[in-house]
Formats: sequence, structure tokens, C-alpha cells
Amino acid sequence: MAGSKWRTIADDLIKKIDSGEIPRGSQLPTELELQVEYDASRNTVRDAIKWLTQRQLVLAQPGRGTFVSRKITPFAVELSPRHGFGNGDDDEGGAYVASARVQNRRPSTSDPRVEIRKAAGLVARQLQLDEGTRVVTRYQQRFIDDDPWSLQTSFYPMAFVTRGAERLVDAADVEEGVVKYLQSSLGLTQAGYQDLIAARPPDQQESVFFGLPDNASVSLIELSRTVYATTGEPMRFTVTVYPADRNQLYYNIGEVPESRLEVPGPA
Repeated sequence: MAGSKWRTIADDLIKKIDSGEIPRGSQLPTELELQVEYDASRNTVRDAIKWLTQRQLVLAQPGRGTFVSRKITPFAVELSPRHGFGNGDDDEGGAYVASARVQNRRPSTSDPRVEIRKAAGLVARQLQLDEGTRVVTRYQQRFIDDDPWSLQTSFYPMAFVTRGAERLVDAADVEEGVVKYLQSSLGLTQAGYQDLIAARPPDQQESVFFGLPDNASVSLIELSRTVYATTGEPMRFTVTVYPADRNQLYYNIGEVPESRLEVPGPA
């Protein structure tokens, strides 16, 4: 049918992408080239490309052209501790590395960017601080197989530094994990945490970092975690953002056999 020619073009382009004739990451032929190849009008070709873009199969880059999206293999992130609370394995960083290794993936993180800010809003409430109280923020970009996968910002009361946890303000990883470090330096033992999970569109900086479409068709999963010590005081407030097109979050509750999680491939 003449009215569905755009769909015929889109389906044919998908076949070429799946077969490797048009490699993933490469540029699609221009609109003019597609018009000639398929003997189609400009609007018909645009409708086909629009359909592919909405399904995240191709990505338009202003000033450059339209490119085939790279095939994404989802990464499963375990959000529950494997060995109970109170040991160094409960840091999100340690769980991130462990999950990657189980799935034969290669994790890496940027050096932390450390800043001292005034607590406000949600950060102040979750850390039970007065507005304007100083906090230490530690921000890191996280990668899987060298691809951007998540962003994480942790907030700590500045009082922890003055009490002896001076390494919190160093722009370097805490190799033994922050849980162990706060236990050894301040005598704070992690007792548990509360998670809040929400979905939202990415901002411009997040879209650029993750390479997301400009139409906000990919949502971010935002995990806000408040960690508490056995004394009842908050130890840390951490916000981690995960693009929904490449992350799957899960919890193990109760007696669950340790086994490799089957991660389905992309549709």
C-alpha cells in the first residue's frame, strides 16, 4: 500500500542494521540518498527515520546526521547487600564491581570530584541537618565496558571530617570502602538503609554524558539511598541515576540461592 511505504523503508533499514550491512554506530545514508534508493518522497523517508528514532534504533545528531544506535546489553545491578550489614561489602561501589564481574563485564569509575556545599532541601532532611550546614559531596561517573552507565553523588556531614574522617575530602577512592573507613575512623557501624526509587527525564548534561536522544524518550531511574548507623544517625545520603535503556535493578530478599542472574538481551 502506498500509505505504508515509510514502514516498508523502515523495515528494510532494520534488516540491513541487523545483518550488519549498515553497522551499528555508523551513519545512515542521507535523506536524499534514501529518496533515490527507495524512490520515495522526502516526507516518506522522514517518516521512516522518525519511526526508527522513536524506537531508539537510530539517533539524530544535529549538524552531523543520523547514526545507528549501538546495541546495548543490559546490566543488572543488585541493590541489596549479599552478606548482611556492617561490613565493607555494603558500599554501592563494591556491589557495582561484584555485579559486573558476575556478568563478565568490565566496570570502571572516574576519580571522585569532591566539593563542600551547604545542605539544603532533601539532602538536609535526609542527613537530619539544619539548612546551610556544610556537607561533603563525592561525585563519580561510572562505566561498563568503557560506556557511560550511571552517575553517583554521595553526601556526608562535614562534621565527619572534623571528627577524624579526613579522607572524605580527598579526591581519591577510599580503597577499603567508605563503610569500613567510617567504622575505623569514627566508630560508626552501618545498620541499614532506606531506598527511594523514582523515574524522571534526563537534564541536558545527563543526556550528553549518556548519549541519550534529545526527545527524552529514555527515562532515568533515580535511586536515593539514606544509610543509617547503629546509633540511629544518618551516615550518608547517595543519589545514583541509571538510564533505563541499559540498566536493570533488582533486590534479593530473604534466603535466595546465589546464582547468576539471567539478563535478557535488548529487544
